[in-house]
Amino acid sequence: MFPVRRTVPSIRLAARAAQPSSVQMLAAPVLGKVCRFQKIGVRAFSVAGAPHGGTLVDLLKDVASAKAMAGSATKTLELNERQACDVFCLLNGGFSPLTGFMKEDEYDSVVKDMRLPSKELFGLPVTFDVPSSAGVKTGDKILLKWDGKDVAVLEAESVFKPNKVVEAKKCYGTSSLEHPTVHSLIAELGEVYIGGKLHGISSPAFKYKTQTPAEVRANLPPGDVVAFQNRNPIHRAHFEL
Repeated sequence: MFPVRRTVPSIRLAARAAQPSSVQMLAAPVLGKVCRFQKIGVRAFSVAGAPHGGTLVDLLKDVASAKAMAGSATKTLELNERQACDVFCLLNGGFSPLTGFMKEDEYDSVVKDMRLPSKELFGLPVTFDVPSSAGVKTGDKILLKWDGKDVAVLEAESVFKPNKVVEAKKCYGTSSLEHPTVHSLIAELGEVYIGGKLHGISSPAFKYKTQTPAEVRANLPPGDVVAFQNRNPIHRAHFEL
């Protein structure tokens, strides 16, 4: 499966509901995060339905242009594993319809209303954090590396300092540091977020097996499929569900 620490809207059937049915998505823990869901009736599909937003995003279609853009990058950053997972999902459409990390207006809209400015349902913000804004300004092009290899160029269209307390309360229902994901948000993530379009050079490679959303969709079995994500290895309760 493709690496992800957040909600994956590409497989979120609730986001493209057309008719009510008895199937409802309530919540899904994802690597330490509980994704927020609105209670929405969904329709089951006998084949893979349309990707969230209508089109499965592919940011690796123009690698040549991205490599050329890398030559004019003003800053280079080495990703941590969490950021590399986000870049993987963005490049391969796991966060469709996003084409990059959320800009401030997109971030504010998702934190407040669980929707993009274009009104698509989106449970959690997808952000790129740095320790400070020193050396980064709007308009910069940032070369992103993972494991020493070039993976993407980020256009810094929005550089802003988020209100993490508000983000914690809106997204996780609490600002208490006893909540592990709130602790990570407050204590571990950088103080500044950079939003903007991502230009793919190479999909990040990991030591564990991964699949792109397109590969997952191509291997869906016939009949109704229910997607469920959990942060831990599946156990009996999950199996029974």
